[in-house]
Amino acid sequence: MRNFAPVKLRIFILSILAAATTTAMAAVTHDATATATGTTLEAAFIDPDTTIVLTDVSVTAIKQGSRDDDASAATVVGRQQIERQRLVTVRDVSNLVPNFFLPDYGSRMTSTIYVRGLGARIDQPAMGLNIDNVPVMCKENYDFDLPDIARVEMLRGPQSTLYGRNTMGGLMNVYTLSPLSWQGTRIIAQMASHMSVKLGASHYAKFNDKLGLSAGVYYTTTRGEFTNEHNGKRCDWERQGSARVKLEWKPSSTLSVSNTLSASLSRQGGYPYKWLETGCIAYNDTSFYRRTSIMDGLTLTKHFDSWSLSSITSYQYINDNMTLDQDFTPMPYFTLTQARREHALTQELVARSTGDETYRWLVGAFGFYRRYRMDAPVTFKDTGIASLIEEHVNKMNPYYPVKWNERSFELGSEFTNPSWGVALYHQSSLDWKRFTFTAGLRLDYEHSTLRYHSETHTGYDVMETATGNIYRSTSIDIDDRGSLSKHFVQLLPKFSVTYHLPTTARASIYASASKGYKAGGFNTQMFSDVLQQRLMGLMGIGAAYDVNQIVGYRPEKAWNYELGAHFETTDNRLRADIALFYIDCRDRQLTIFPDGTTTGRVMTNAGKTRSLGAEASLNVNITDDLGLNLSYGYCDARFIRYNDGKADYKDRLVPYCPQHTLFARAFYTYNIKGDSPWARAIILDADLKGAGAIYWNEANSLNQPFYALLGASVTLAGKHYSLQLWGSNLTGTRYSTFYFVSISHEFLQQGRGRMLGATLRINI
Repeated sequence: MRNFAPVKLRIFILSILAAATTTAMAAVTHDATATATGTTLEAAFIDPDTTIVLTDVSVTAIKQGSRDDDASAATVVGRQQIERQRLVTVRDVSNLVPNFFLPDYGSRMTSTIYVRGLGARIDQPAMGLNIDNVPVMCKENYDFDLPDIARVEMLRGPQSTLYGRNTMGGLMNVYTLSPLSWQGTRIIAQMASHMSVKLGASHYAKFNDKLGLSAGVYYTTTRGEFTNEHNGKRCDWERQGSARVKLEWKPSSTLSVSNTLSASLSRQGGYPYKWLETGCIAYNDTSFYRRTSIMDGLTLTKHFDSWSLSSITSYQYINDNMTLDQDFTPMPYFTLTQARREHALTQELVARSTGDETYRWLVGAFGFYRRYRMDAPVTFKDTGIASLIEEHVNKMNPYYPVKWNERSFELGSEFTNPSWGVALYHQSSLDWKRFTFTAGLRLDYEHSTLRYHSETHTGYDVMETATGNIYRSTSIDIDDRGSLSKHFVQLLPKFSVTYHLPTTARASIYASASKGYKAGGFNTQMFSDVLQQRLMGLMGIGAAYDVNQIVGYRPEKAWNYELGAHFETTDNRLRADIALFYIDCRDRQLTIFPDGTTTGRVMTNAGKTRSLGAEASLNVNITDDLGLNLSYGYCDARFIRYNDGKADYKDRLVPYCPQHTLFARAFYTYNIKGDSPWARAIILDADLKGAGAIYWNEANSLNQPFYALLGASVTLAGKHYSLQLWGSNLTGTRYSTFYFVSISHEFLQQGRGRMLGATLRINI
């Protein structure tokens, strides 16, 4: 892989941004007398777009205030943008938001998120996810299709003061369509390359001014794009179905009740990992991911004279199974199964002042309880036994070689992990002249217990080379049980000051400092390696692990220092956001390969890093029919201190975090004259999404250079329907989304190629 020239890239991107800004400003100046048309949920398909903008955070967001109060970078994606670009998952928003990257690899379980250089491949996420104000507790449940999204808000930088654990990189709020705001029936049918089909239907009913109900079902299937050369079958096939019911009730002008119940089933192959030695995807054992999830969220809000009280209660259930050919080669090394059932309860109370008072306050309490049970056996097979065990032992004593008495055995691991946490938080905002001062503090406590049971029952024969007879037979019976517990206490402050510029347009400059953290925990997948090393230690080889040290890891903490600005013209034709940030991250959670002859990876607190960067977003309505969106993020994330005992990686770039993210989009609406309900407008849309360079290891010896994917669509819109013909990665750009090493073998996952499709939407 070649290295991309970063200086040329920066000049190229800055030139685009400068040219676009100049063009947009000229267009706004030329057409300053025109008025902008707003978009409502009742609007037809031909309404102007609400794409990526920085505007007021909606009142449906219980904790956030207006944009004038919020001293942080935020991106809002509106309903028209969501539908035109077919956004139905968190992954789809990747690249639209500066310095937010969610690579598409593995399966829906691998929701690895990187924001501003923060993130890790396993365990705790760097970004929180709320759906209709309900926090999604399990990262493995982040990636699922959610139709009828009304709006997506991405807040970048630590949101831990108000939202707690695992929001140190940011927070994504997803809001679904309300039956009190829109009534009717919505139907979607989509057909695309690789026999990809999406079908959905939902109905929104408003019984009276106080009560509304919606229900919807959704189904998607794909044959898959990548072929397993070992068996000639597509390995990334998928089938998924979901259903949602949403009730909204306003019994009085001061009380509102909302409850959303959703369930989904996902079955997929996934894991199209290419072995670099052969240049193809080829593995012999079955790999798949299955998930069943249920979520119910109840929100109650009571308004008083000058304040409001909200209660958010949720129950979440996930039952999933990841089964892998863990070596991803045609040889029978070993397989892994990770089957889990998790139950989670959350409760939050939020009280806040209302109105436009000079002093505003918010106070809240949050509590959660989670409990999961996991079975995670690793099955060693013939090649794994021969190359990872017998070969190492026999090199030490060739005159008395060992021979396993079975060509397949299991390293069994069972876990139960109950955890709970409580938090208290407060935030105050004070206006003084043109300044707004905000300060907040959160006290967060979490306790986690891991009860484990690891066992294996196998054996081997010691042979006598001279005679070929069995010299000695040995049985191995390991049965380890134990319990580990950890607790974490965090104080999470936040400070900011905003200066509102003396202009008729909305414009402000802000500076902020805030602390965020990712929760600590346990490396459950490491127990098979502990057991493997224990087994090999009985034979005189392998590394001895201290379970307490190798299995647990501490929270990751970061301070984010930010300087930014928001600008918006009075006619809403131009909106812009600029931010500069510096992040000091300590106890960095890193995914590493531990010492010894192991098959897995472990999360450890191995380093200190810093991230510095810049972000810019621009949204321009050049005319009533022509619009432009641009967003660019630059992030330089490096190790300040990290030595793994083999090498010192000081000043090296943090792996898997892209240095640049780019999104550019232009759209034009041609309004058709006449009153025909079948042809009201033709909408042309083109976009470019880019990311890179992405370094694959701590040594920075391998990387994915910057790449860009071109997409386009043409939509025929009527009064109650739209038909869109679209394409993604139209140039067929080849790029990689993931790299890893397993038992000294290197693997890559290739990004998805060109896709063409058609989407029909009907609103009745």
